[in-house]
Amino acid sequence: MRILVVTVVHTPLDARIHHRQIRALRDAGHEVTYAAPWAATSTDRSAVVPGVRTLEVPRSVGRRRLTALRAARLLLRAEAASHDLVLIHDPELLLVLPRRRRSPPIVWDVHEDTAASLIDRPWVPRLVRPFASWAARRAEGWAERRCHLTLAEASYADRFRRTHPLVPNYPWLPPEDPPPPGPGRVVYVGRIARSRGALEMLDLAHRLRGSGIQVDLYGPADRDVQARVQKAHEHDELTWHGFTPNDRALAAIEGASAGLSLVHPQPNHAGSLQTKVLEYLSRRVPVITTDLPVTGPFVRSRDVGVVVPVGAVDEVELAVRRLAGPDATEREAIAERGHALVRDELNWDLAGAAFVALLVRWAAGPGVSRWGRGR
Repeated sequence: MRILVVTVVHTPLDARIHHRQIRALRDAGHEVTYAAPWAATSTDRSAVVPGVRTLEVPRSVGRRRLTALRAARLLLRAEAASHDLVLIHDPELLLVLPRRRRSPPIVWDVHEDTAASLIDRPWVPRLVRPFASWAARRAEGWAERRCHLTLAEASYADRFRRTHPLVPNYPWLPPEDPPPPGPGRVVYVGRIARSRGALEMLDLAHRLRGSGIQVDLYGPADRDVQARVQKAHEHDELTWHGFTPNDRALAAIEGASAGLSLVHPQPNHAGSLQTKVLEYLSRRVPVITTDLPVTGPFVRSRDVGVVVPVGAVDEVELAVRRLAGPDATEREAIAERGHALVRDELNWDLAGAAFVALLVRWAAGPGVSRWGRGR
């Protein structure tokens, strides 16, 4: 197949788009053209999976989105017809899809609950959020009639009338068996935001200063917490590594005592198993997570970490000191159970092959709308 992958929102080396899906497609021998905001994110194109053709688009960020959408419209008009399938990753790209009858099948990969996620976006004015959520729901219904859909989480299924395939954010198995967790280090991988426990992690790092326990954060910080994270980094309370490509971040956390997932119960998070939980387990790192409806019971039932109440920094600190202490018995037992679970069941090596097979079937068959008619 020849597949056109487009995002104007995500960083080009996004874990789901680049490290999971594009890598799986290239490993299977398919041609991939990848349009993403390389320049706007200062991302080196040479870091892309080998053999991928890259194209430039502006980035859609905050309230500055029209320029990126205009560029995406022109790119889709120029490129879509020469590909067997178009895979989009942003809901706003639904506004600029090609209308020509001979365009290939369109797939929208639904990363999140779009309407619910607007609550967690500081650039959306509070008075506008109800209307924006309503518009997002209407757009989802329109897309369901005209595109193929894949869902990152089973909880998203309730938003749609039809049944759509689940493409979970399972991690790749590491190329080599990861080492057991060691003492003295706690880590976090992902976007650093208030809704994802940024303030709790800052408080934790302050409390742990001088304890011999290192706190490492891998990921970009939201504007409203960026200055505080930078200050904590400068005061040696934690080490902030900034945005780090997912594969490098996961390699860097190997050997850590615990991985943090202190997410708050926002509508976009409550019904999901946090991806970072499985990523930590894949690297033989125990988890410390907040008690969300899906993630809490999952970690408890599999006994692969410690579950704490939302916002309870005292309990987070106790869990960190317990897992990061000199006694390795509990830490290694938890880590071994988590690693075995991902290795045997919940990994992208298995899910990625199913994802590729799904796109092959859609590319070969008729589309769901006039865009794919007759293919």
